[in-house]
Amino acid sequence: MDLGYSEADNAFRKEVADWLAANLPADLRHKVLNHLRLNKEEYVRWHKILAAKGWVAPAWPIEWGGTGWNATQRHIFEDECARAGTPMIMAFGVSMVAPVIMKFGSEEQKRHYLPRIYDCTDWWCQGYSEPGSGSDLASLKTRAERDGDDYIVNGQKTWTTLAQHADMMFCLVRTEQSERKQEGISFLLIDMNTPGIEVRPIYMLDEDHEVNEVFLDNVRVPVANRIGEENKGWTYAKYLLGHERTGIAAVGRSKRELAFLKRLAQRQHKGGRPLLEDALFAAKVAELEIELMALEMTVLRVVSAEGAKRGPGPEASMLKIKGTQIQQMLTELMVEAIGPLALPFEREFLEGRSDDVLDAEAAPLASYYFNFRKTSIYGGSNEIQKNIISQMIMGL
Repeated sequence: MDLGYSEADNAFRKEVADWLAANLPADLRHKVLNHLRLNKEEYVRWHKILAAKGWVAPAWPIEWGGTGWNATQRHIFEDECARAGTPMIMAFGVSMVAPVIMKFGSEEQKRHYLPRIYDCTDWWCQGYSEPGSGSDLASLKTRAERDGDDYIVNGQKTWTTLAQHADMMFCLVRTEQSERKQEGISFLLIDMNTPGIEVRPIYMLDEDHEVNEVFLDNVRVPVANRIGEENKGWTYAKYLLGHERTGIAAVGRSKRELAFLKRLAQRQHKGGRPLLEDALFAAKVAELEIELMALEMTVLRVVSAEGAKRGPGPEASMLKIKGTQIQQMLTELMVEAIGPLALPFEREFLEGRSDDVLDAEAAPLASYYFNFRKTSIYGGSNEIQKNIISQMIMGL
């Protein structure tokens, strides 16, 4: 693999960087770069800005609004977005359910849902995990029973990220009992405004309402909202999880956070010298940077394979493991660098409603640290990813 960038690549990078500098709202950039919390309106505002430019779904086919960029250009775009401090594009719609609809959905489903995902008419959430069915997702118990042209869905989903904002949920349900638990699962698209759906908040250690419990009580879902064949949902779920795990690596964001960590360590002092000059701390930062460089090279290989029409394979599990380990180590070193100043945080400050904070850089770091404890669990825990790698690569 040629790891150098061509003149055309560098020109493309400049085009992206210049456009972002001119079009990224300053208030959104400030929040992202300073680890402050964004609300739904702010995420949607940036989504619509990118959609108007035609850059919100670079990986999509051109006929559905994709850019036609090659793997290198897509990597450069994500890199520059992270560097500039853009809000995340919520993956549930653009990067997760949309590829499933494109590959396995009917033409009617594509025509209806894809434009609404592209312009953020619909905000999506993921109905996978259940109490007792997280890493062992195939043990899910939410049932869908056929009643004419509808399914009647009963059950509970949990850890449902931002479901309080969602218009739609892609949901795994059991439509048939089978000796092999991966069979008998179907993939439904559920309107969150349907009677019988209740969303209850789960508040985490960082005092944020990011995840939820979702209860489904005799919820009617049209059979037309099923993706693909009945009882074949596990196939579609695995395809989706491959895309999710690739995105979890978040190399560009980690590169930005590494630069932030270095600034913190340069500002903090130990024994009269910047912390970054302390041999032990500097060695931790250097090891982390090397790991991040290796991860970036692996991401480029995986993205290139996707460009060649090969879906994510076991490499996606490798990216998920290493990407989340790096993210967690970054937050740990930030807290170590800033010391006791990382302990206090104010919810009002993190939501941009107050300037009353002693150290604006340090204030969000405890919350940031707590939030990133989850990354090694969601998208399939890292222990499960190791099983996948051992089975698919090593044949164990």
